[in-house]
Amino acid sequence: MKNVLIPTKLDKFAADLLKEKGFKVVQAHDKTIEELAAANPETEALIIRSEKVTPAVMDALPKLKLVVRAGAGYDNVDIKYARRKNVDVMNTPGANANAVAEEVVAMMLAAYRKLIPADISTRNGEWEKNKFMGNEITEKTIGIIGLGNIGRLLVKRLQGFEMKFLAYDPVISADFAEKMGVELCTVEDIFKRADIISLHLPENEATRGLVNKKLLETMKTGAMLVNCARSGIINENDLREMKPVKKLIFCNDVYAKDAAGPKSVADIADVMAPHLGASTAEANFVAAKRAAEQTIAYFEKGVTNCVVNKGVPDGLDEKYQTLAFTIARLARTYLGEKKAPHKIETSYYGKLRKFGNWMLAPVTAGISPEFDPFLDASDALSFLKERGIEVSDREVDDSKNYGEAITVDLFEGDKTIRKVSIRGTITENHMMVSRINNYDKLYLEPSGHNLFVEYGDEPGVIGKIASILGAEGINIIDIRAPQDLKANMSLAAIKVNKELSAEALDKIKASVNAKKIFQFTYEA
Repeated sequence: MKNVLIPTKLDKFAADLLKEKGFKVVQAHDKTIEELAAANPETEALIIRSEKVTPAVMDALPKLKLVVRAGAGYDNVDIKYARRKNVDVMNTPGANANAVAEEVVAMMLAAYRKLIPADISTRNGEWEKNKFMGNEITEKTIGIIGLGNIGRLLVKRLQGFEMKFLAYDPVISADFAEKMGVELCTVEDIFKRADIISLHLPENEATRGLVNKKLLETMKTGAMLVNCARSGIINENDLREMKPVKKLIFCNDVYAKDAAGPKSVADIADVMAPHLGASTAEANFVAAKRAAEQTIAYFEKGVTNCVVNKGVPDGLDEKYQTLAFTIARLARTYLGEKKAPHKIETSYYGKLRKFGNWMLAPVTAGISPEFDPFLDASDALSFLKERGIEVSDREVDDSKNYGEAITVDLFEGDKTIRKVSIRGTITENHMMVSRINNYDKLYLEPSGHNLFVEYGDEPGVIGKIASILGAEGINIIDIRAPQDLKANMSLAAIKVNKELSAEALDKIKASVNAKKIFQFTYEA
């Protein structure tokens, strides 16, 4: 008999199903998780909602093997400490997706029709019909930033309003988007064209502060911004500055901290709610059902799908997973952030051949910051399939003596196929990129700030680049400059001490007539 603690107000279906399967369940929400953990030290599995699972909570549960977050996000769980304690952490992705999508629709309608102030006014005995003249969402253009589970459901829910759909997602293929009736755009284009913008991105280093003054000042006058994702995606001060200038409408359901007290956006939000995205009876039931089913499958069958903090199998150095992520990230950057690959091919050489499944999640995370690298191969395959991306692992020829090496190829385009192929390995305990396309023997250690310039092979180009870098106050740390003799092209891979400005990149591109120029930064 396994002991399960549910320290939250979760639908009782989870407890009932677990008890039916022979689990011993304690469910309570009248005490803190710390108090409940102290009172139930025999707990082997925790099922939570928004409760914080800290190192102290895990230390109080010496038999703990599994934490299930009944929902998608799991930033309330210290997953790294859990891994050190050999505790698996799961989420239930998609369980709350429809609830959040419907909340977005509700906020849009409430804001456009001014229902909240109209309700207050009418309850006060006033009759201010002219004051609350609103707008209709029918035939408006909506921009959706992120076409994950929620974003795709939002498209479905809004189709009856005959809206025009714009969307940004770094890994949705054009064919897949077209079938959904969605036009893929850049984030910048969406902010310029959309009447309503809804955010559906995780908060991480790549997305934090994404919505800033530069984007906000391009929005249409009177446009609406809806955030039911994460608070840090928006630069709040920039929104505060631009809202009156552009007469923007702002709807918000997410905050830096889910707790009672003053909210920093109270002065700029037209509609705000206490993180109600998942707060429906239906979503609570689905999350409870999935959490219970996953707990049962974990203990009875050893099923580890949706574990978000997996370790590595015996015989695999986790540095190779980092290498797989970095190569994929570099390939995606080379291909172009605005170009979504429709196909991924991988090659694993030497002893890495048997670990291909353990590399797919890091490769997928390298292609899309939306995907968590701690998920497993089945999660990665589902993620890619949902976005119309084909993936295959090639047979390799180890007679080439690449040692333990990884190659990632990305393909983009329909009629004209563009491809980028990158191979790398671990040398003297450091990552090493050995080839990019036909630029062999590159031997680049990709950490830090790296500038890549591809140009027609001719003398003096490196000198021109170095001159511009010097004028910009940028130090050169290392230079690699392999040639593609068949194409009469060269690639300058220059490690520098800081990122270049867009103006500096433009100067270099014009000076050397570069075919391609981009930056790649990796912080170990």
